[in-house]
Amino acid sequence: MQNRTQVSCVKMAAPVDLELKKAFSELQDKVVETQQKVKLADIQIDQLNRTKKHAHLADTEIMTLAEETRMYEGIGRMFILLPKEVIHNQLLEKQKIAEEKIKDLEQTKSYLEQSVKEAEDNIREMLTARGAQ
Repeated sequence: MQNRTQVSCVKMAAPVDLELKKAFSELQDKVVETQQKVKLADIQIDQLNRTKKHAHLADTEIMTLAEETRMYEGIGRMFILLPKEVIHNQLLEKQKIAEEKIKDLEQTKSYLEQSVKEAEDNIREMLTARGAQ
């Protein structure tokens, strides 16, 4: 009589164990995917910071030049003569756009990091629940 009880307990534990493994695997995949997205956001933020710094340095140099200095903007293979003020405004706009994109990416990164933390907590809970059984 005792053998039948032990066998039935083992048979019932197997489906639960498979479900737990599947859930664990899905959570693990989610964590890895989200961590990759966080790394991508970091790379994009670094690139935008470089763009912003480059535009700032170029603007700083341009503002030291005399007003009558001829300035050109490269468009493809040609150059167009533009007033100093137009180039200055373009560089300021470039900096502003980069700042806005950085802000958006940092918010996205924060959300993704929170998502990773929650997924890791869920994995820990699953492991402790499995250990308690």
